[in-house]
Amino acid sequence: MTTNNSATQQLLNRLSRESPDKDKEASFVTSPGGKTVAWVVKVVSKYDYNVYNVRTVEIGGAGTMPVVMGQIVQAVNIAESFLSQGTLAANSYAIMFRVADKNVFYAPV
Repeated sequence: MTTNNSATQQLLNRLSRESPDKDKEASFVTSPGGKTVAWVVKVVSKYDYNVYNVRTVEIGGAGTMPVVMGQIVQAVNIAESFLSQGTLAANSYAIMFRVADKNVFYAPV
């Protein structure tokens, strides 16, 4: 049980260091007829832990490669542990969502 408490404490410490505005609150609301905005991204490289540098891609017609566009942004792969280094390969594709002030995607490794 000490290990679990220690890991939880490490996560809380890391999150508190990354968030300069500790009292900030966010919510994610969906409603009937509402839609979730998502887009396809290509992983450029790993930034740190489960955070990656990604770029938006535009999907073309069948048999064509996606076209990379836009600037590099950072996004969190929620399929990986928040406490260890991620292993997702560069050039992987994922669907990214914007939740509060974070870009997130789910890409199992």
